[in-house]
Amino acid sequence: MPNAAEIIKEAITEFQRIQAHMKNAREENATKTYEGLKKDYRSLKALLNSLGVNLTDIDEINE
Repeated sequence: MPNAAEIIKEAITEFQRIQAHMKNAREENATKTYEGLKKDYRSLKALLNSLGVNLTDIDEINE
C-alpha cells in the first residue's frame, strides 16, 4: 500500500501532466477536450488540497 508521500508525488505528477494538456487544448481551441481535462484537474486539485499540498507554485491554470 502506498504511503502518503507516494500518493502526493503521484498526484502532483498527474496534476502537472493534466495542466500541460489543458494548455495545449486551450491553444488549439479544443473546448471539449479542455472541459474533460478540467474535471480531472479539479479532482486532483481537491485531492492535493485535502492532503495539505500548497498549490501556489504549481497551479498554472488557476481555475
